[in-house]
Amino acid sequence: MDISSYKGVMVFAEQRAGVIQKVAFELLGIGRDIADRLEEPLVAVLMGSGLSPDCIQALIAEGADEVVVVDHPRLDLYRTGPCAQALTQVIGAVKPGIVLLGATAIGRELAPIVSARMRTGLTADCTSLEIEDGSRNLLMTRPAFGGNIMATIICPEHRPQMATVRPGVMRRKVSDPARPGAVRTLEIDLDGSEGPVEVLEVVSEKAALKNIEDATVLVAGGRGLGGFENFRRLEELAETFGGMVAASRAAVDEGWVAQDRQVGQTGKTVRPDLYLACGISGMIQHIAGMEESEFIVAVNTRADAPIFEYADLGIVTDANRLVPALIEELKAVKASR
Repeated sequence: MDISSYKGVMVFAEQRAGVIQKVAFELLGIGRDIADRLEEPLVAVLMGSGLSPDCIQALIAEGADEVVVVDHPRLDLYRTGPCAQALTQVIGAVKPGIVLLGATAIGRELAPIVSARMRTGLTADCTSLEIEDGSRNLLMTRPAFGGNIMATIICPEHRPQMATVRPGVMRRKVSDPARPGAVRTLEIDLDGSEGPVEVLEVVSEKAALKNIEDATVLVAGGRGLGGFENFRRLEELAETFGGMVAASRAAVDEGWVAQDRQVGQTGKTVRPDLYLACGISGMIQHIAGMEESEFIVAVNTRADAPIFEYADLGIVTDANRLVPALIEELKAVKASR
């Protein structure tokens, strides 16, 4: 194929019920860096029905040079068939050199279908994106072999170069409401061949707890805590801090906490103001998910634990002794105010 005709970076701006998802803004941040490096435009694709002008302007404010709007009644709710057909047509019309989607439930389903239809490759769950000197190919890095190695993948002979990126990995840029940008409405043909699925009802469930990626304070536990009951004490400490509980993969594998609390290469990437690591040794797979936290406190019985290399404050002691004492001290401070 003639790859020279494919230019620019395209970001799939995922929206749900008219609300643009946070990962879309994170992708615009890294997309802006890549587009500037290539000296090519950054395009955001917004698909749905009855889309708000505020959503379009928000994408421009976060870095998009152009927003391609696809407004169609059949895109009112997410269904794989119509969305895949629509995005394939958009890519065919715009011909971007790079296409980025969030590694969300929607992105992980949509991206492989679209990449297959475009006859190109896809690198899933990326944690790093860079442009290679000379070739100008996209270097797409992701964990492999259970997170034990990091693999960098290129797609030199096909376009677009497609990747899904984990939420929370890329930094969102500062929004500029005065930033100028173009808006293009693209007509697409959804001919009914996109599948027989019909949405009969939408049932919204309110989550009892927010996502750990949004927490400003995380109290994380690892295998060093020794057991389920010890891990439960972290919940009280997190509540005292006004934060949430997170965990290493080892703690998740032990069944002490749900998988959606896992931090690391095979879990989530977080950037809280305070990350308190209790009984976590600090293997590189875990560090990759929390090393950009604003302030890291590590508690471990081993003075040579790798976690201390990344900690702003290290405490060599048994976390099971420190946590109860810390809870009591914090409660006493609050009571004295």
